[in-house]
Formats: sequence, C-alpha cells, structure tokens
Amino acid sequence: MSAPSTPRPPGLWLRLAAMTYEAVLLFGVVFIVGYLVLALAQWTYPLQRHQRWALQAVLFIAIGVYFVWCWSRGGQTLAMKTWRLRVVGPDGGPISWRTAVLRYLLAWHLIAPGVAYVALFQTHAAWDIVAFAVGFIAMLAAGIAGRDGQLLHDRWLGTRVVRE
Repeated sequence: MSAPSTPRPPGLWLRLAAMTYEAVLLFGVVFIVGYLVLALAQWTYPLQRHQRWALQAVLFIAIGVYFVWCWSRGGQTLAMKTWRLRVVGPDGGPISWRTAVLRYLLAWHLIAPGVAYVALFQTHAAWDIVAFAVGFIAMLAAGIAGRDGQLLHDRWLGTRVVRE
C-alpha cells in the first residue's frame, strides 16, 4: 500500500482556465439577478446614482452567496468541478461557511490595484481596462510565485486550492 500523496496546487494556466469558465458562469448569475432587480424595482436606464449603488451591492452579495455556498458545501464551484479543483482547509478537509465568506471578501484583492487606479485617475475606459488587467496579473503572479503556489487570500486563511 502506498502512502497518500499530498495534493498538488494547480498551475497558472489551469487556474486561468478555471477563472475564465467561472467568469462565463457568473455572467449568467449577474444577468439573471440584475434583470430581476431591475424588473422588480421597475428601474430603467440610465440608473440614478443610488440605484446603481444598490444594484452593485445586490450583485456583490449574489456572487458572494454563489461562491460561499459552493465552497462551504463541497469545496467546488461548477467551474472548479469541471477543472477538477477543490478548496480545502488547513487540514485538507472542507472549509466552513465563515471561512468561505472571508475567502470571498479577501479574494477581491485581485482587482484592488485596478479599482484604485480607476478611482484615483479616472482616465479613458481603455486605460481602465489595461489597469485592471495589469493589476490582476500582478496580484495573481504575486500569489502563484510563492513556495506553495497559492494565492494571497488562501495563504492568509490557511486554505488551499488543490487538484483532485
């Protein structure tokens, strides 16, 4: 009988593939929730500032519910199942819903540089997109470059994304 092997962290390309598929799935979640909010509240474009903030808050919560539910129930979103990835705690077991909430909130650090750039400089939309991409890649690289191959929010919480 062989000793159990330590699960390997996924490589950069596998993570990017899973994130891309996750973005496609989240488009559907955001579309449905956004449509429901706009229809139920009878809001039309252009939205007023308070309506835009309310819609963004609802979408932030809806996306969070999706991730927290998936991570705390089985450690996998649909995209993670497809790419055979799983979020595990320090002991290799499932994570609690509290840890999943913290992981969701801390994961937003990946776009923090882009948000800061847009908030501070408010340049042309093309430069905003470039700033988001560069900031995301920098934060992703900072996490992947570590000895354990995990992103910063996983290191902070002691969670890991592993390949099955």
